[in-house]
Amino acid sequence: MDDISTHTLAESDSYAIWTTVEDDGETIYHLELGSVTLHFFKEEWDELTGLIQAAANGGGSSKKRR
Repeated sequence: MDDISTHTLAESDSYAIWTTVEDDGETIYHLELGSVTLHFFKEEWDELTGLIQAAANGGGSSKKRR
C-alpha cells in the first residue's frame, strides 16, 4: 500500500486543516475539529469556505440571490 502524502494548510492547538491527493488525482480537504474529522471534495470545500467567509463578514448568503 502506498503512503498518502499530506499537506498541512493551517493548524492551531485545537484544529487542523490538511489535504491529500487520492490515486485518481482528486484533492480531499480534511478539517480536524478536536476528535472529529470532516472530509470534503474540492467543490464541497469551496462552498464551505465561502459560507465561513460570509459569516465572518457579518452574515448573509455566500451565493448571489436571484
